[in-house]
Amino acid sequence: MSAKRRSDRKKTSRWKKGLLWTLLLVIVAVVSYSIYFIGNVYQATNEAYDEIDRPNGKSELRETDVAITKDPISILLMGIEDYETDGQNGRADTQILATLNPHTNKMTMTTIPRDTITEFTEEEAGQYAGTHKLNAAYTYGSITDYGEVKLQVEKVEDLLGIPIDEYVAVNFDGFRDIVDALGGVSIDIKEPFWEKNFYVPGEKVHFEQGVSKLNGEEALAFVRMRKQAANANYSREERQRQFIESTIDQAISTNTLFKVGEISNILGQNVSTSFSPSEIFHMQQTYSSIDTSNIETFEVGGQDEVINGIWYFNPDPNSIDELANQLRQELELPLEDNTTSTVEY
Repeated sequence: MSAKRRSDRKKTSRWKKGLLWTLLLVIVAVVSYSIYFIGNVYQATNEAYDEIDRPNGKSELRETDVAITKDPISILLMGIEDYETDGQNGRADTQILATLNPHTNKMTMTTIPRDTITEFTEEEAGQYAGTHKLNAAYTYGSITDYGEVKLQVEKVEDLLGIPIDEYVAVNFDGFRDIVDALGGVSIDIKEPFWEKNFYVPGEKVHFEQGVSKLNGEEALAFVRMRKQAANANYSREERQRQFIESTIDQAISTNTLFKVGEISNILGQNVSTSFSPSEIFHMQQTYSSIDTSNIETFEVGGQDEVINGIWYFNPDPNSIDELANQLRQELELPLEDNTTSTVEY
């Protein structure tokens, strides 16, 4: 064999070894990053995890446990306003009940009026027992150590007569930061209006009709406005549902994968949920193909009333009965002939 052939073989061998080592280093780097990435996400979601304190870990209105990705479930979404109390004893400024059905891949949303007239016992509210607005449940549950989420969930269950399986609560900072981490959300604004910028005193956020991409501060102003004239035809509830639909679209987009690390850093600080890290992972897998254009929305019927000088929302019993059965149908629960609500009107 000639010296030239032996030299060529040595070069080829060195080249192959070099390639193998390069591939090995790439694989090690990818695996190491994956472990670091998954570990960080798990730690953050675990910090946000805060299960509802109730017997057997399930709603008292459930006869059997539900499997998150196999059975229809209900989720109470709460926007918490706690900036005036330095993060303590906040109130549920926004409450939306969502249902998810893996058999139909369908989602529904029901906005729960924050001013719904609600009775509180001494056990629940201590010295504040009596008639209050529904969003105060979060506050009194915190003050009395009854449990802010526990009391808020139970009061919505009392109102609608259906079980609430899980919850997600996010404060204003968490809301803003998640929207920014997603790169903003695109929303088709139906009417022009303005709202105060929560983060910049004296500044107004103006919204023009048409599709607009909103950052975190703008999105917060968009869902909070309720005192401008446009709210009469373009209600806060409708805007909140628009926001959630747009956020879901953005969250399940292909680009979100690269932002999970950033989002996970927000969770433990400003978000709490009864979903465990593994449940969040499986939920994403199960509902990643959900079509937000098919989300069905329900409303609580009733009227505003002044009682002892305070404005309340007084739900209509017939509307509650109808809504309860609609939600029970979505959850594949037996329908009720009579009212399921335990609230006195």
